[in-house]
Amino acid sequence: MTAHEAYTIEPWGLTEQSLDLDVLARAESVFALSNGHVGMRANLDEGEPHGLPGTYLNGVFELRPLPYAEAAYGQPESGQSVINVTNGKIIRLLVDDEPFDLRYGDLSEHQRRLNFREGLLKRQAVWTSPAGCTVRVTSTRLVSLTQRAVAAIAYEVEPVDGQARIVVQSELVANEQLPSANGDPRAAAVLEAPLVSEHHSHRGAKAVLVHQTRFSGLRVAAMMDHEVSCNGDFEASTETEEDQARFSVTTVLKKGQKLRMVKYLAYGWSAARSLPAVRDQVAAALTAARFTGWDGLVAEQRSYLDEFWSHSDIEVDGDVELQQAIRFALFHVLQAGARTEERAIPAKGLTGPGYDGHCFWDTETFVLPVLTYSLPDAVAQALRWRHSTLPLARERAVQLGLAGAVFPWRTIRGEECSGYWPAGTAAFHIGADIARAVERYVRATGDTDFERDYGMEILVETARMWRSLGHHDAEGRFRIDGVTGPDEYSAIADNNVYTNLMAQANLRAAADAAGRHLHEAAALGVNTEEMAQWRDAAAVMYVPYDEKLGVHPQADGFTNHEMWDFDNTPEEKYPLLLHYPYYELYRRQVVKQADLVLAMQVRGDAFSAEQKARNFAYYERLTVRDSSLSACTQAVIAAEVGHLDLAYDYLAEAALMDLHDLGGNTRDGLHMASLAGACVALVAGFGGLRDHDDRLVFRPRLPSGLSRVGFSMRLRRTHVLHIEITNAQATYSLREGDKLRLVHDDEDVLVTAAKPVSLPIPRPVPLERLAQPVGREPARRHAQSGPTIASGDATERGQDE
Repeated sequence: MTAHEAYTIEPWGLTEQSLDLDVLARAESVFALSNGHVGMRANLDEGEPHGLPGTYLNGVFELRPLPYAEAAYGQPESGQSVINVTNGKIIRLLVDDEPFDLRYGDLSEHQRRLNFREGLLKRQAVWTSPAGCTVRVTSTRLVSLTQRAVAAIAYEVEPVDGQARIVVQSELVANEQLPSANGDPRAAAVLEAPLVSEHHSHRGAKAVLVHQTRFSGLRVAAMMDHEVSCNGDFEASTETEEDQARFSVTTVLKKGQKLRMVKYLAYGWSAARSLPAVRDQVAAALTAARFTGWDGLVAEQRSYLDEFWSHSDIEVDGDVELQQAIRFALFHVLQAGARTEERAIPAKGLTGPGYDGHCFWDTETFVLPVLTYSLPDAVAQALRWRHSTLPLARERAVQLGLAGAVFPWRTIRGEECSGYWPAGTAAFHIGADIARAVERYVRATGDTDFERDYGMEILVETARMWRSLGHHDAEGRFRIDGVTGPDEYSAIADNNVYTNLMAQANLRAAADAAGRHLHEAAALGVNTEEMAQWRDAAAVMYVPYDEKLGVHPQADGFTNHEMWDFDNTPEEKYPLLLHYPYYELYRRQVVKQADLVLAMQVRGDAFSAEQKARNFAYYERLTVRDSSLSACTQAVIAAEVGHLDLAYDYLAEAALMDLHDLGGNTRDGLHMASLAGACVALVAGFGGLRDHDDRLVFRPRLPSGLSRVGFSMRLRRTHVLHIEITNAQATYSLREGDKLRLVHDDEDVLVTAAKPVSLPIPRPVPLERLAQPVGREPARRHAQSGPTIASGDATERGQDE
């Protein structure tokens, strides 16, 4: 079964009508539940069969060796990998002594449904054992968005055709056996059994396991409790050992009778607290969950999501599948960031172990823009986590001979974990990406306390890094040489346009923030001379431009490189990095993912409309999209320069990246940046939103395939602006707040609570469709012919993967 045939198309949920054992891992990612602190892959309740078991706690990792062929100064000595912590999902069932295992007997019905409004994963199965006894099993699973440490499962079993002896075993299991996914046997050995038992105990229907990671020294506790109801008599018992706890219920059910179990789970971890403290923490969380009860947890979940959807929904008319995909994307981005509480938002969220559970620049560049206008508290938490890692970033800067702070390319706790130095050392743009997220958050929320207490220090230390990394050349220009921009097929280049423009904005933002908070800036050692140096560097920042071609080279000299031979590159040779040496890629004009085009999105104020159109056309024929981070950005700029149907195609590719498994690696976890990027493509692409300064600017346009797009934005915590776009007009209304100024197609507009404003949209001018590299064209959305691109980003971030 192909990925896009596996699920029903519906606006507010995702339903799997049957079970395909060959693609279990993919479905485990798609139906995963999380709240940003606890993440649970959608493994079957009974534990087996499985594709890839996974229960994750944000920030819990194990250290592993980083292999190098040769030693070199500045290379990270060890990596960090997310680990599968104690699994509390398991509820095994025995029917007349035969285990409920879908590989045996007859499965006449199996359905799973994820409801985006309820935040619940529901499952129903009708199974006949090899001995001929038929039972109906239903379960509902949630990871609480309101009680950070809590998850719960309601489980029911009912005989269908006669009496059955039923045994239900609810378990906590540590150090589960996992399929090997790492080619390094040393790392595999480290991660095979990372948890060392410290404590196990039980009382009544309650049990707890406490472990410590073997090398990173993190203490993890998991606790479970149960409520059981049954039509007849039943017996229950509990037992624990070092890596397992089991609560068993035994009964005999007649046809029509049910056994119902509600399993409450609580998770906690700490790098500093004692065993009793961590154990008592989960005990308290479990007590609160029991007090709330199953119905209360379900009601809290629905209430939380009702509030979220009331001001964050994106409505799409004209394409039901796209509507579903966008809500799927929003739901998972919410799950990734809701309760991180000063932890990172990993590239896969907590849906799988892909990229070792690391956080990249994806978070600040793709995910946080969505959360800024929908869940701003989550953005503050994510940026406070970055702030907490400043001591490590300063150490890294010293190691590299730079001032200020150098944030890691990939990490869990804050140390650099990339052994691929062109990214792990030279991709300095991560500092400006973080600074941009700070600037956007403060501007959107008006949270000057955050700027003073956290944001300014980030801005100052990244500005210091840029000032020491770059230099003024003989012509007085400020240059930044020897860096890797977003496009990893062009590593170690001089004056990457994206990097230089982002550094320019970073320098200005730091000077402005220091000017607003003089006392706090002085405490960081900032004086008027340093602020002037930042402004001077920004004012003369070198931005390369090819006068002959009339386009911006991606970096100095890029447009002089030999063109890649796209015509003679067969489809099976993509992604290129798996089939060609890097030196071939670095010295030719071929682009892995949007780079100069991304610069036009995030620093659109630095380009004219004509430059954007010419640049976009030039880079379309070079960009192969060997990364899931590209299509969403290409959608935004395609829409801005007038290629609306092409933007629609790219939007669909970004939105369906996981639902259609376009990269072939959804099994390892969802692509949070692509999901968030799809939302950005709608709002910034077809909504035309630009937030470069204090005014929100909208230039809405719709492709021919969509009849209406509507979305809301939370602003300054007191306003909710709703925008509704049709082919003829855009309507701006305030759902909360009194008045708001914005710009619609160069026209200043005042929107008040009493009166929505409707304004006409110019008719788009038809443009000739642009060409892409042979075989790398996006699927035509109108043709409905299905996906054709495999982004291949299992190796999305270079040799590190």
